[in-house]
Amino acid sequence: MPQPLLHFSHEPLGVILPAVRAVLAEAGEVTLTVPDPDLGLGRYAGETTAHGVHRPWQTWADLADLLGAHLLTPERDGEGRVRVRLRRYANAPAPDARGYGAAGDWARVNKLEDPVFLFTLVEALRRVSPPPGGRVLALGVNGGHELDALGLAFPDRTFEVVGVDLDESALAAARARHPRATFQVLDVKALPVPELGRFDLVLALSLLQSPGLRQDVLLSALRRQHLTATGGLVLGFPNARYRDGFLSYGARLRNFARPDLSLLTADVTAARRALQKHGFKVFVTGKYEVLVTAIPAARPTPLGLEL
Repeated sequence: MPQPLLHFSHEPLGVILPAVRAVLAEAGEVTLTVPDPDLGLGRYAGETTAHGVHRPWQTWADLADLLGAHLLTPERDGEGRVRVRLRRYANAPAPDARGYGAAGDWARVNKLEDPVFLFTLVEALRRVSPPPGGRVLALGVNGGHELDALGLAFPDRTFEVVGVDLDESALAAARARHPRATFQVLDVKALPVPELGRFDLVLALSLLQSPGLRQDVLLSALRRQHLTATGGLVLGFPNARYRDGFLSYGARLRNFARPDLSLLTADVTAARRALQKHGFKVFVTGKYEVLVTAIPAARPTPLGLEL
């Protein structure tokens, strides 16, 4: 059966959005013919060209995700026009639906394949800049993918890495990925654990909003018992969810259909204020995962942070 085909040239986005949404809801897939975004480079979205209203590819990517659809590979459609295809996301479970262990879908996720996360994490690690041979503590380490960023940020340094997680199967995958690191089963709600010692860098990515975890209590334990005098932290707060394998922007509250950033902003603000209160210089960066990076205020901010 041929897919529905919609033609747009001069229509405003306020007309396009509901039209596309209606077809997607009924057919699950739709093809649009629109002015070629490549021919409007340098123009603002909404400006008129010889072929119609210009909109960059980002507009169509955002529209697809907003309507719960994949943006498929576009095709040329004659002079100055392209075909843009959207296919509704499959009704797939979230990666954590089967748990966070090696048997769950979360084991398939590698956040370092998100270029914004990769860039901002390397930048954050270089801000903290643990010394060669320094100690790194990774909380909720899961399969250990994010630890690969240490080698990208510091290709000439090695560290003593300790990773903790609740799931032994996830830690087995982390051990295989990073055989020189140490991994152990530990509930972070039990921190501080004096036997762990102190660290020059503490990583806590996608962890602080876990059920039953009090952010203020954990940060206090880390600051008092597990950081060296010159140590720093990188904390990650998710601002996205996976939908049919796609990283979809915006933190969602339970039972909310659309993103609501209120809890995210509250948690990020609380962490920032608490760390500043105790003598840290704090940076907030990122997109799909917001990173809060804290270093002692007395330390200068390192230069040359980019990947």
